[in-house]
Amino acid sequence: MRTHTVTSLAVVTLAAALAGGCHKTKSPVPELDCDGVVADWPQLALNPAHTGLSCAVGQPLKQVDSILAIDENIEEEKREMQGEVLVHYQQALISGTDIYVEHKSGSYVSCTPPGSGAEGCGPQAWGWQQWGERKLHWEGAQLVLDWEYVSDWVPPPNGPQLGGWEPVFHAAVHGDTLFVPGKNGSVHLVDRHTGTLVRKLDPYGSSAESGQDAYLTGPITIDNDGRALWSVLIANSDDPWEVSSLSAAGYLVRGSVDGNVEIRPYGNLIPQAPLPTDTCESSFPNSAVKPFPPIGTNGAFLTAPRITCGGQRAPINFSPAVALDGTIYVATRAHRSDRTGFVAALNPDLTLRWATSLRAIFRDGCGAFVPYGTDDANCREGAAAGVDPATNTPPSGRLLDDSTSTPVVLPDGSVLFGVYTQYNGFRGHLVKLSAAGKVLASYDFGWDITPSVFPHDGTYSVVLKDNHYANSAGPYAITQLSADLVPEWSYVNDNPNECTRLPDNQLQCSPTHPNGFEWCVNSVAIDRNGVVYANSEDGNLYAINPGGTLKERVFLNLSIGAAYTPLALDASGRVYTQNDGKLFVVGN
Repeated sequence: MRTHTVTSLAVVTLAAALAGGCHKTKSPVPELDCDGVVADWPQLALNPAHTGLSCAVGQPLKQVDSILAIDENIEEEKREMQGEVLVHYQQALISGTDIYVEHKSGSYVSCTPPGSGAEGCGPQAWGWQQWGERKLHWEGAQLVLDWEYVSDWVPPPNGPQLGGWEPVFHAAVHGDTLFVPGKNGSVHLVDRHTGTLVRKLDPYGSSAESGQDAYLTGPITIDNDGRALWSVLIANSDDPWEVSSLSAAGYLVRGSVDGNVEIRPYGNLIPQAPLPTDTCESSFPNSAVKPFPPIGTNGAFLTAPRITCGGQRAPINFSPAVALDGTIYVATRAHRSDRTGFVAALNPDLTLRWATSLRAIFRDGCGAFVPYGTDDANCREGAAAGVDPATNTPPSGRLLDDSTSTPVVLPDGSVLFGVYTQYNGFRGHLVKLSAAGKVLASYDFGWDITPSVFPHDGTYSVVLKDNHYANSAGPYAITQLSADLVPEWSYVNDNPNECTRLPDNQLQCSPTHPNGFEWCVNSVAIDRNGVVYANSEDGNLYAINPGGTLKERVFLNLSIGAAYTPLALDASGRVYTQNDGKLFVVGN
C-alpha cells in the first residue's frame, strides 16, 4: 500500500515493438499485427518501448499451475514492515519455454523489536541479502529448475528518498545472453542456457573514486540492436542522500555483448539542468502553520524554501525506453530535489535531441483538486488559483525514488511518463509529450505506473491502474484512456472481502474493506485480444475484458501487502504474477 506524505520520431510499428527483438517494418498504422511475431517477454514491460502488449492470447484463469518462492526472506521482511511487503520485484522473463525469475536469499538482519528502524538492521541492512537469477523450463505441466546465478549486486542504501521500499533487481534477456545487474554499476553477461558468466560490462572497475560507491539503480533495457542500457548512481559512501552528497552524480551506460561500454553523465546531457551547487525548489516543512501556503509576518503568502540541488541522475527503479528508430528516452532529477526533473530524448549516438523540464507544468492545485478552506488538507483562503499548496508555485511533476515509473513510447511517436504530485490526493499525473518534447496532455493519476498500450480501430488506448489513495476511500480502478488521455472505461474493484486460504484449500473471508482494494501492480499486461491482466491487494489476479467488464478472477494467496509487481504472459497465454514473495503461474 502506498502511503506517501527536433526531428520527429518515426512512428512506431506496434508489431515490430511487441516481441522484444522480432522486428517488422510494415505500414506505420497503429494496429496490432502478430503475424510471425514470437510472443516472448524478455524485459520490463515486454519490449524496449515498454508497451506491455503481448501477441499471446491469455489462458482462462482456471488454476494456479505453479507456485515458486522468489524471496526467501519474505517472512522477516513482513514482520519488519508490520505485514506489508515493501519490495520491488523483477517480473518473469520469458524466452520460448525458458523462464528467468529473480531469486532473493542471503541474510536478512531483523530489528529488535521488528519495525524499530534501528541502524544496522531491517531496511538499513538490506544490502546483506543476495540477489540472483534462476532459469526454469517447462516439462509438460511442471516448471523445472535448471540453474541459479548469484549476482554481487547490492541496492543503494535506504534513506529518506526510499522510505524503506527496497529497490528493484531486474535483469533482461536477449539472444543467448541474460543481462544481470552487478556490483559497482556493472552488468554480468550470463550464458542464458548454461548459467555461466561470459563477461562483465564494468564501466567503473572494482570501485568508484575513493569515498564513493556506484550502484546500478533500475531495470536493464535491451535496445533494438541487443545492447543493454542502464543507469548508475555514484554517491558518497558515508552520506549518499544528505547534504554532503553534492558530489553524487548519475550516468547513462550502454554496453554490448562484445564488451564495448559507453558512458554519458546525465548532468552533461541536460544543458538546462541546474548545477549541483545551485538551489532548487523544496516544500514547506511539516512544522509550518497550516493550511498551506503559510503567511509571513508581513501578511504575504510565503514561497517554499530552496535547497542545494545536487547532481542530475535517474530516479531509482527507472528504466530507459527505446523507440523503433533508436531514440532513447530517459528521465532525470536533481539528486536532492525531486521537484527538479526532466524527460529527455537522446539520439542513437547518445547525443541530446531534446529535454523538457517538468517544473511548473501543471495548473490544477488550489481551487481545482485542492479546495480552499481552513482544514489542514486544504489551501489557505486567498492563495493563488492553481498553485501547489506545498510550494505556493505552479505544480511540478516530481520524480520519487520509491516510484517505478518508466517512459512508454506510443504508436504516434509521442511518449508517456508518470510523475508524482501530492496535492491531488497522492495520485500523481500521467504526462504525454510529443515527439519533439512538447507537453500535450496529462491525466490525474500516473505515478508508480508504467502504462500499457492497446492499438485498435486506427488509434490506440492506454491502460493503467487508477487508485484513489486519500483516506483509503477509493475508488480503486483499472482505467483505459484514449490517445488524448481521456477516460474510455474503468473497472472498479469493489470487492470488500479480505480472504485467507485455509489448510483444506477453502477460503475464509471477512468484509474488512468496504471501499475495495488497491491495484497492486506497476505494469498491467494486455493480450492480443485486449484483455487486461492485473493483480489486486485483495489477493486476486483479474482478467478484464475490453470495455471494462470482468472476465474472470482467481485468488492467489495473500490479501494485504502484495508487492507492486508487473505481470507477464508467455506464448501459450499463461500468466506469471507474484504475491507474498512467490511466483504464481496461472492458466487452464
